[in-house]
Amino acid sequence: MNASDIISLVHPALAVGFVFPIIGIVTYFAWQTRQRRLQTKQGHKSKIPPVVGPEHLQMGRWLSGSVVVLSLIGLAHPIFGNIISKQLWQDNLFQVVFIVLIFIFTLVSLIFLYRGREAKWRALFATLTGMGIVILGSQEGVFRRTNEWYISHYYYGITVALLMVFSLAIVEDIYKDRSLRWRYVHIILNCVALLLFVGQGITGARDLLEIPLSWQKPTVYKCDFKNKTCPQAFLPQKLEWVSFKL
Repeated sequence: MNASDIISLVHPALAVGFVFPIIGIVTYFAWQTRQRRLQTKQGHKSKIPPVVGPEHLQMGRWLSGSVVVLSLIGLAHPIFGNIISKQLWQDNLFQVVFIVLIFIFTLVSLIFLYRGREAKWRALFATLTGMGIVILGSQEGVFRRTNEWYISHYYYGITVALLMVFSLAIVEDIYKDRSLRWRYVHIILNCVALLLFVGQGITGARDLLEIPLSWQKPTVYKCDFKNKTCPQAFLPQKLEWVSFKL
């Protein structure tokens, strides 16, 4: 493996080592929080400590930001890899500068989203963060598998990132809304996000198997992926067994 191959492992390594454990923690606290709320509503004394609510909120905010940053890391590798391989700055310097500014713009918008308290500012910075993610995802070099969008790691990832941005934007509304409308929206969308996270684990593992190492790409990409065949010159030669007499 060369440097490019090692860098490509940063995204899945962070997902497995950092983000997916947080998903488990947030899911556990979410279940505990709901169980305590239901027990209290029925007039029972719950054995679940009240701290689970604040812990769920804190870990949920960690998860949302981590997913967005992880998505940006996953997009950065193919985008800048394409820029370097094609030396894009020589032909279109504006596009390179634009891409770099969009990355910075998206991260800054995410930071302001965390700090926003008024609904209009949260809506603004959530929209800007989401726009940055979508714009970066549409850049050349990103492997999207559009013809199979329903099992695409890219489309699952973009959808989850947008759901996490939306979750950050409505946190304040969940606690202020006495009708519980925003709470139910939060529960439904994050159940969808949980299913997509499972899909991310499956499609991510599949893509790691399918994407060849950098030095293998010139040969592997000459294969016919639709018909699952490769030129005969690239197939392993038949082994010849030689017997020896003692």
